[in-house]
Amino acid sequence: MLTGSILRDSLISAGISIQNHRKEVDRLNVYPVPDGDTGTNMSLTMNAAVKELEMLDDSVSVSKVAETAAGSLLRGARGNSGVILSLIFRGLSKGMSGLESAECADIAKALELGVDSAYKAVMNPTEGTVLTVSRVAAEKAAELAETSDDLAVFWEQVCTAAQEALDKTPEQLPVLKKAGVVDAGGQGLVIIFDAMLEIFRGGKIAESNEEKAAAKTLDISQPDDDGEIKYSYCTEYIIERNSNADPFMLRAYLETIGDCVVVVDDEEIIKVHVHTDNPGLAIQKALEFGRFVNDPKPKIENMRLQHEMKLKEEKIAKRQQFEPVKPEKEFGFVAVASGHGIEEMFKDLGADCVIRGGQTMNPSTDDILNAIHATPASTVFVLPNNKNIIMAAEQTKNLADRNVCVLPTRTIPQGIAAMMAFDETADFSENRLAMTKAFEHVSTGQITFAARDSEYEGHNIKEGEILASDNSRLLFTEKDVSKAAFKLVKKMVKGDSSFVTVIYGADVTSEQAEKLEETLNAKLGNKVDIMMVNGGQPVYYYLISVE
Repeated sequence: MLTGSILRDSLISAGISIQNHRKEVDRLNVYPVPDGDTGTNMSLTMNAAVKELEMLDDSVSVSKVAETAAGSLLRGARGNSGVILSLIFRGLSKGMSGLESAECADIAKALELGVDSAYKAVMNPTEGTVLTVSRVAAEKAAELAETSDDLAVFWEQVCTAAQEALDKTPEQLPVLKKAGVVDAGGQGLVIIFDAMLEIFRGGKIAESNEEKAAAKTLDISQPDDDGEIKYSYCTEYIIERNSNADPFMLRAYLETIGDCVVVVDDEEIIKVHVHTDNPGLAIQKALEFGRFVNDPKPKIENMRLQHEMKLKEEKIAKRQQFEPVKPEKEFGFVAVASGHGIEEMFKDLGADCVIRGGQTMNPSTDDILNAIHATPASTVFVLPNNKNIIMAAEQTKNLADRNVCVLPTRTIPQGIAAMMAFDETADFSENRLAMTKAFEHVSTGQITFAARDSEYEGHNIKEGEILASDNSRLLFTEKDVSKAAFKLVKKMVKGDSSFVTVIYGADVTSEQAEKLEETLNAKLGNKVDIMMVNGGQPVYYYLISVE
C-alpha cells in the first residue's frame, strides 16, 4: 500500500536523484548546439516540487501529495521534457484524487491517465522518446495491477519495463542509434522511477551530490563574512604522488600563498584545494610532489568574477519580477527573448513584457504565467520564440485569469515578424491568422557553435566548430564565424527573397558586423535589402531572417 508519506519521500528522492544525474542526461542530447538540455530541464521541473513536498507532514494523504506535486511541477515545468514530466504527474494527481492511500491498481490507473495527457499535449508524438518509455511503463503497470499487491515488487517490474523500453529507443530513432545513445528524456524518467523504487523498498531519501561535496570541503562560491573575497582564484588539482612526497610540506607551502587549503592524500594520489592569487605557483609547486592526472584536469576558477556574475544574475532576476495588473486594453503581448537589442526590438514593436530566456534559459510555465498577469490586456498573445518553450507556454492557458493565445514561434525572427503583422484595428481572429501567416513565411538562419562532439545528419562535428542551420536544419560546419554567416545568407536567399535581416550577438564586435555587412552588400546588395541589427544575444553569433 502506498501512503502519503511514502509517496512524498519518493518524489523528493526522485528530485534529488535527477539533479545528481542531470549532467549525464544532458550529455545524451544528440544535437550538439548549446541548449537548456533535457537533464537540466527535468531537474529544474522536479525540484520545483521538492520544497513544497518537504513541508508536508507524515499524516498527509496520497491525494494531497499528488496534488501538491502536480501543481508545483506544472508551474515549474521547463522545456518540452519538463512539461511532459509534469503532465505524467498531473495524471497521477487525477488518478489519486480523494484517496487516503493507494493500491497498485490505483497507481496503474493514475499512470495511465498521466501518459494519456502527455501524448495528447504533443502535436506529433514520436516513438523512441520519453513518451514511449512512459507508455510502456504504464502498460506494464496495468498488466500487473489486478494480481500484484506488493508495492515494491509491482514498481520494480514497472521500472524494468521502462528500462527495457529505454534500451530499445535507438532502434526506434535512427539518430539515437547513429550517436550510440538512448533517449535523454527517457533516461531521465527511468532515473526518477528508480529513485521512487528505492523508497518503496524502504530505503532512504537520496543525498544530494552538492551536499556531499559541501560536507567534504568549504563552500568556495561564497565570499568571506565581511562580503570580501580575500583571494581571487579557487585552484584544484590531483597528482599521482612520488614515493617520497610529503603532503604536509605541500600544505605548508600552500598556506603561505593562500587560504582555505585542503590537502587529502592516500598511497597513490594527493588532492588539493586552495584559494590563492597565484594559481601558477600552486600548480608549479605540485610538480615537486608528483605528476598531474589527465582526468580530472587541474581547475582554476575566478571567484571574484563568479561573485560578480552571481550578483548580476540576482539583479536581473529582481528586475524580472512581474507584478500582476488588471486588464485595461483588448490585446497585449508577452515575448521570450535574450539580448539587449532584441529585447528593445520587441518592446518597440509593442511587447508589454519580455521574459529573458531562450536557448540555455528555458523559462518555466510560472515565469510565463507571471508575465501574462503583468500584461494589462484581456487577451494576451504569447511568443515563445523557441521550440523548447512552446509547450510550457501552452500550459498557461488553463492557469491564466485572462484569454491566452500562444503563437508557436520557434525563433526570434519569427516572433518579430508576428508582431509586425499585428493590426490594432482588426479583431482577435483576424490578428491571429495574420500573425501566424507572417511568422510561417519567415526563414530563419542561425550561426552558433558545437557544445560537444557529435555525429549528426551526416556531419562529423567537433566541439567548438561553427554550426550553420536553416530553420533548425543543420546545413554545414565552418571554422570561421564570418565565413559561415556569409555562406549561410547566400544559401538562404532565393529568387523571390527581397529582405535580409542579420541580428548579431554579444560575441560579435561591431567591426566584425560592419565587415560582414560590407561583404553582403557587395555580393548580394543588388538582389536584396540588407539590415544589420545589434541584438546582443548569447549563444548565437548571428540570427538571420530572410523574407
